Amino acid sequence: MTHSILRNVPSKRFSQPRTSSAFTLVELLVVIAIIGILVGLLLPAVQAAREAARRMQCSNHVRQLGLAVHNYESTYRRLPSGWIASNAHGEPGWGWAAALLPFMEGNNLHQQIDFRFPIDDTRNEVARVSVVPTFLCPSDTGPNLFEIAVGDGHDHVHAAMANIDDGLPKLFSVSKSNYVGMFGTFELEDAPYNGDGMFYGNSRIKFGDVTDGLSNTLMIGERSSKFGGSLWQGNISAASEPHARILGVADHGPNDPHSHFEDFGSYHTGGVNFMRGDVSVSFVSDNIDLSVYQAMATRAGGEAFSQE
Repeated sequence: MTHSILRNVPSKRFSQPRTSSAFTLVELLVVIAIIGILVGLLLPAVQAAREAARRMQCSNHVRQLGLAVHNYESTYRRLPSGWIASNAHGEPGWGWAAALLPFMEGNNLHQQIDFRFPIDDTRNEVARVSVVPTFLCPSDTGPNLFEIAVGDGHDHVHAAMANIDDGLPKLFSVSKSNYVGMFGTFELEDAPYNGDGMFYGNSRIKFGDVTDGLSNTLMIGERSSKFGGSLWQGNISAASEPHARILGVADHGPNDPHSHFEDFGSYHTGGVNFMRGDVSVSFVSDNIDLSVYQAMATRAGGEAFSQE
C-alpha cells in the first residue's frame, strides 16, 4: 500500500514592499513652492487684466459724456456752459455736467434740482449727494462722497466723516466726479474767466468756434480723487478753488508729479482718458510733449502739431 505523505510545504510568496500614497515632507514643500511661483506669475497678469477692463469702462463713461454733449448741442446749438455764473466775475454756480443729465438718462435727477438756488442750498441736498455712476472711474476706489469743511479755506476729501475728527466744522456732503471739462491752458485762478478751452464761466461755445478741429481738441478728461475732490454738480463757493471742481487745465502734463489741483490725472498706469470734440476717446500718455498737450487743450489756438 502506498501511503501519501502530506507535508506542510510553505507557499512561496514574493514579499512586496509597502507603498505609501501620502506626500513626503519634501514633496509637499516642493508642491507649495511651485504653487507659490505660479501665483506670483499669474497674479500680476490677473490684476493687469482687471485694470484693463476698468480702463475700458472708464473710456466708455467718457464717451457717454461726449455723446450727451453732442445731443445737448443738437438741441441748443451750443455746448453747455462751464458753469452758470451770476455775474461777470465768475461767481460759482451749476455746471456743465448737471446740464447734461437729461441727455444721459438722468432726467429724474435733473428735475429734482432747483437751479434757482445754489448747490449748497438745503433744497438741493438730494442732488448734492446723488452718486451718478457715469461720472465715476472704476479704477478710483476712493470714497464717492466727501465733505466741505471750513476753518482753513480747504476742503477735506473723506468719506464717513463720523470717524474722522480734524477739528474743523463740516458744512455738507457732496458726491464726487472723476471727469472735468477742459478750461484751457492757464490756471483757473488767473483772470480772465473765459478760458481758451471748451468750457468756462457762462460760456456758449458752438462747434463752429472750434477752429482747431473737433478731432484735435480735448473736451473732457479724468481727474482722480488723489488730486482733490471734484464734483459733477458745479462749483461751490465754500470750497477752495471752486471753479477747479468741475473744470481742468493743461498747465502740467497728465499725472505730472508737480500737478496742481486743477490739472488732469488718473489711477491708470501711463496716462489719462480724454474725450475729444468728435466724441473719440484717447488715452493720452503721461509722456506727451507738453506743447502738443497744450495745443490740444485749446479750441482756436491755430497750433500745428503731430499726434503721432
